[in-house]
This record gives sequence, structure tokens and C-alpha cells, in this order.
Amino acid sequence: MRSLSIAGTGMLAQQTNVDVISNNIANMNTTAFKRQRAEFEDLLYEQVVRPGAATGGPDSRSPSGIQIGAGVRTGGVYRIAEQGALTTTSNRYDVAIEGNGYFQVKLPSGETGYTRAGSFQLSDQGELVTADGFTVEPAITVPPQAVDVTISRTGQVQVKLDGQTQMQDVGQLQLATFVNEAGLEAQGGNLFLATSASGQPNVAAPGDPGTGSLRQGFLEASNVNPVSEITALITAQRAYEMNSRVVKTADEMLATTSQMR
Repeated sequence: MRSLSIAGTGMLAQQTNVDVISNNIANMNTTAFKRQRAEFEDLLYEQVVRPGAATGGPDSRSPSGIQIGAGVRTGGVYRIAEQGALTTTSNRYDVAIEGNGYFQVKLPSGETGYTRAGSFQLSDQGELVTADGFTVEPAITVPPQAVDVTISRTGQVQVKLDGQTQMQDVGQLQLATFVNEAGLEAQGGNLFLATSASGQPNVAAPGDPGTGSLRQGFLEASNVNPVSEITALITAQRAYEMNSRVVKTADEMLATTSQMR
């Protein structure tokens, strides 16, 4: 009875759906987290009678045929790159991206990682680093005698040294954009890697055409909408229950068949 396996694929698909939704809800307060959405597609069909097949006479054709589906599978899990709300922190090393783009980070492996979480700090050498200690690229070093640091909307980093009135340039932040952001490979820790699906990064200064601007003293919040996620969770739960009911019904039909004399 194919309905057992069909309902089984439906239950597995909804389990994946719940996994995605639960990850979204778990990261409601994660800086710059982008919610995900599971997409599903139907499986191959058994062509019992093909549409247009001859049914008798030379001019007789089946208008629709008989096609029995085999169930559903997960076609992909997409990342929704919607802008999250900007929340003020008053921390001079917190930087939010308003618009498109990712900060570049040098990973221990030598690869370049990409992140929108701009909760930066200073290392013991005065370098601008992430919360995990990864150096922001291009490297920016703040002198120890600096009493103030400003980061412009275009990424220019300036410091005011003790005893001086003029601001001095110490570096320029840059942002990387991608043709297909959904193709980035998530690594955890708010980090992503470029892939063949995302395309090569286009690096430019903040504020350039197609690139967002920066906001010092702000952080981008998660774009997860708790009401939408709870609604999707209820829908997934009901779909799972209906598929389990199909399994139960198919089992009862098999039991009736086995009891026939």
C-alpha cells in the first residue's frame, strides 16, 4: 500500500519544517540572524496511464492519464535576507549594516569569513576583532592613546588621540556583497563562507552603489517574526498529524484485508 510510504515522506518533510522553525525561534535574539524557510517539492510520479495515451480507437486519447504521486521531499532551505531592526547599544565598537553587505573576517584557517554581526571589540594589540577574536579585514588598529573612535556611515575609522584636537584616520571598513546571498554556507558563530552558488564577493566601501551603509553604536537584530513562526509551527504540526492519520488509516485497511476469510 503506497499510502504508507507517501504519508511517511510527508511526516519526514514536516519534521524538517519544524526543525527549521525551531532554529528560527531559538535565534530570535541572535545578532543579525536571518530566518530560514523550508521549501518542498513532490516526488516522481508513477505513470499508470500517460496523458495522451491511446485508449481504444485511433483518435481516442486519454485527456489526463493516471499519475500516482510518491510523496514529498525537502527541495531546499532558504535564508531570508530581510533587514533586521537596528537597536542602539551606545557602544562605539558596535556597528550595524543598513542595507546590503557583509563584514569580512579572517578565520584561523586562512579563509575569509563573512558576517553581519558587527559586535566588535579590541584585541590586546588594539586590532578590531569579532567576539570570537577573529580579525576584521581590512585590519584596523586603534592606538592605545586614543580617547575616542568614530566610524562614519561610509566606513571611515577615525580616532582622537589624547592631547590632540584633530581626528586621525586609522583605516577603512569595507563590505562584501554577493549575487546570491542564499548560496552562502553557514558556519555557525554568525559566520558564512562563499561558495560557487553565492558567487565571488564584490568588495566595496559602504555607501557605494549596491552596498549598504554603517551605523556606529547600533546592532542589527534578528529578522525573525515570532508571530509568523508560531503560526507556521502550528500549521506544520497539523500537517504532521494529518500525515500520521493517513498512516493509521492505511494500517487499519491492511488489518481489514488480513482478516478477510
